[in-house]
Amino acid sequence: QVQLVESGGGLVQAGGSLRLSCAASGSIFSINAMGWYRQAPGQQRELVAAITSGGTTNYADSVKGRFTISRDNAKNTVYLQMNSLKPEDTAVYYCSADVTDGVQDFWAYWGQGTQVTVSS
Repeated sequence: QVQLVESGGGLVQAGGSLRLSCAASGSIFSINAMGWYRQAPGQQRELVAAITSGGTTNYADSVKGRFTISRDNAKNTVYLQMNSLKPEDTAVYYCSADVTDGVQDFWAYWGQGTQVTVSS
């Protein structure tokens, strides 16, 4: 089993910053891609940013230039630095990681989600 634990969410004013962290633990042999998704009330879950094990990144157009994803492979941790936050960034943020235990194929695991609220 693999667990993803997120932290760093909260309430911030528009223009402010937050840093989310997500640490993976458990039966981990290797982690491929890691990413952050978000889901606002009444909306579908959407990709915010993703990063491969080699460091290649991908961002949603709505966050380019404001958010930065990074990872520490030694700590099995992915981060999301969010700057210049807008009210429309308000959502529950979930991290995801593609993990293999060395026996089975890669499987996508999800964290429990952390609330980010941006006030205007």
